[in-house]
Amino acid sequence: MMNVLYYLFRVLIYPGFLFISALAFVFEWIDRKAHAHFQNRIGPLYAGPHGFLQPLADFIKLMAKEDFTPTWANPVFFNITPVLAATLPVFASFYIPFTGMPVLPPFEGDLVLVLTLTTFFTITAFLAGWFSSNRFSSVGAIRVVLQFLGYEIPMFISLGSAAIAAGSLSITKIANSQVIPFAILQPLGFAIYIIALQAELEKIPFDIPEAESEIVAGWLTEFAGRKLAFFRLSEDLRLVLGAGLATAVFLGGGSGAIFPPIVWFLIKMVIVVLIATSLRTVFARLKIDQVVRGAWKYLLPLALLQLLITKILLVVM
Repeated sequence: MMNVLYYLFRVLIYPGFLFISALAFVFEWIDRKAHAHFQNRIGPLYAGPHGFLQPLADFIKLMAKEDFTPTWANPVFFNITPVLAATLPVFASFYIPFTGMPVLPPFEGDLVLVLTLTTFFTITAFLAGWFSSNRFSSVGAIRVVLQFLGYEIPMFISLGSAAIAAGSLSITKIANSQVIPFAILQPLGFAIYIIALQAELEKIPFDIPEAESEIVAGWLTEFAGRKLAFFRLSEDLRLVLGAGLATAVFLGGGSGAIFPPIVWFLIKMVIVVLIATSLRTVFARLKIDQVVRGAWKYLLPLALLQLLITKILLVVM
């Protein structure tokens, strides 16, 4: 009985659903606050100390707004995709070793499972936009898939290089195998992952599928109320997943002196979030053809180069 209660505690509270959801709101606040300061603005200010509760307040506000389904939209996909969008990154995050061990038991190949779940989110976003039956949503949905074809393969290869160096496809084993963080040993792979993560999160300069100045809100145009709240929450949850994966695979997970593993893990995740925030502050939005061309022309060859260097070093050493 105690084992069941302990397992439920880990899944539902810490380091499970509530912990991951709380991290999502915290990281959104850090992202918005840092982005504002980088641009010499104030950012969230009034809801909570220094606007700390603003992401939660925005979520509650959206949950309280009118929720409707357009008559021309496909009701099944229109109503189920927001729930899937929020569920997928939470489940994937259960394999991130925040406290040294993930929520769900790790296994050889859980990295592949996590990457598969991120792919499913792209499919979910496409279905949400396409079955909204709105011209702007359809354009955004097509852009989601086109962008996915550009960044996903370099991202997978960069993570694969770290997995080969660690000799495992288990995220926990990859994190525990790093005496020196792979971000130092494989800086090219880490840089490629960070760039691809921006595209995965549809953050500037890769916010092409939503592009409010071109196609209103892209694939999200028809969503409001609770549905939009879940999509916005899923964006924050994917930020937690992306930063957690970077920390585990490239930054050595929770390894470090003095502090407990969870503290080091969170510190490293915040560093990844700040790097991503600085990128979206510095750059302007790209065009979809520039993203796909740049990914295949530059990111893919560089990712393959990193993979080749890793294999050569393993043979030599």
